[in-house]
Amino acid sequence: MSTAPAEAVGPLMRGVAVLRALSDADGRLSLGELVRTTGLARSTVDRVAATLARTGYLRLDGSTATLAPRLMELANAYLGALRLPALLGPYAVRLAEELDESVSLAVPDGDGIRFVHQSTRRRAMSLTFRIGDLLPAERTAPGPLFAAHWTPEQWQAWHHRRAADPAGLAFPAAGARADDFEERIEAARTASWAVDDQLIEPGLIAVAVPLRDPAGTPVCALSVVSHTSRHSAESLRKAVLPRLRAAATAMEAELARDRTPAPTAPHALAAWTSASKQELGSEFVESLARGLTVLTAFGTGRAELTLSAVAEATGLARATARRALITLGHLGLVATEGRTFRLTPRVLALGCPPLSRTALSDIAAPHLAALVRTVHDSASLAVLDGDAIQYTARVATTRIMSVNITLGTRLPAYAASMGRVLLAGLDAGERAARLGRTELSPLTPHTVTSPDALASVLERVADQGYALVDEELEEGLRSIAVPVRDAGGRAVAAVNVAMHTTRRTVPECLAEVLPELRATAAAIEADLHVVGRFCPTPLS
Repeated sequence: MSTAPAEAVGPLMRGVAVLRALSDADGRLSLGELVRTTGLARSTVDRVAATLARTGYLRLDGSTATLAPRLMELANAYLGALRLPALLGPYAVRLAEELDESVSLAVPDGDGIRFVHQSTRRRAMSLTFRIGDLLPAERTAPGPLFAAHWTPEQWQAWHHRRAADPAGLAFPAAGARADDFEERIEAARTASWAVDDQLIEPGLIAVAVPLRDPAGTPVCALSVVSHTSRHSAESLRKAVLPRLRAAATAMEAELARDRTPAPTAPHALAAWTSASKQELGSEFVESLARGLTVLTAFGTGRAELTLSAVAEATGLARATARRALITLGHLGLVATEGRTFRLTPRVLALGCPPLSRTALSDIAAPHLAALVRTVHDSASLAVLDGDAIQYTARVATTRIMSVNITLGTRLPAYAASMGRVLLAGLDAGERAARLGRTELSPLTPHTVTSPDALASVLERVADQGYALVDEELEEGLRSIAVPVRDAGGRAVAAVNVAMHTTRRTVPECLAEVLPELRATAAAIEADLHVVGRFCPTPLS
């Protein structure tokens, strides 16, 4: 990297270095490993980590730093400004379903490509990259399509990288050598499609076509990805290319008629940093927090901003915002076009690849642990699976007598508090259909087995927003549950606290546990909505 400009903000550069190191390490490193990886002093790493923990961008467990879901708001700022995932994602989903193959959208990033959308097929052998992954152009199907339009600076960067790493050791999973890159570029220029025949990984094949702007420049590439167990490169091309081109034409039409929504400019995003500085003192690096806040000034309807617009959105002085933008530009996270600034795909390198695969159970785990520390009883997360619930996350309390349930356990939904919350969240028709095919067996003398009575119970659960089950699933067991909702308001999971009936009375459960349970669900939902905005979150 070139020498930093005199006005660059050093703490912001160091904070970005820590985030990149954690992202490259799949989201987790000890503080000592961060010292070795970044070359920063231990005291500096400690202050940076404390600041990033305060922003909610990482979690500190003793001496281990882990990227936190909220960090995805940086990637979301870029992806929202880009608009491609929002506009073209539904087309990619339909294409993946039609072809029964994984489909990707990628954008150019320097002399490489980055993925901005994935529509995957669930198989034992999964074929997918993570959103935000950077791959060398010469080893991909989209690469030749973009390289046909490279600037001299991009060619210079490519030759420099190849000279420094001729064997491609920076990409240990790489398959065949890609020494015919320039020939593939010329072929792609003529044919308007390109193929990856096991260049990035043995067994992996892909075919890509460009999506062009009105000037004819590729803005992204649409790829179908498969495996040699299903196709050869040639058979994949013959099977998917006509449909791939048709989808690309439809996507280009969508881009042409897009009307960027009116911006809903945030205001004073960085106002909280002053309070944090006063509370934490020297442990909080305010210039780092403010610099990262500048990235979140961008987003849907705010793809290009002037310095004044950034200052207004963040609440920062123009001079402070300017220094942050200069620093972010030096780091390759912001590009300048005249008097405006825009985010670059490199923003995705700040945690997006590891966080884009975060499952709901991983999101929930630290929040369940905090809940257990507060209520001193076991807490769980479950999803609806057919007519049963399946436990996907759990934190147990340490008691001689406690509720003993393992991950993967399935219980009948009609008799479990989490099951009732999830059944109550279904529309009336689906709820009736599920109950109609379920045998309502009496698991204890207290189990509700009358269809009419259970329907009334579920209506009440839907109205009150929680379910309390008292010795219906097992004698001596009392549990209370609330839903976890996605950004569309759909109950996708439930969290509960379970205990022996001697621990608390029903009124005590409602007074002491229910508020904490609702707060936990809200915290899980907040993280889920950030992570899941552009990256579908696995529920189990």
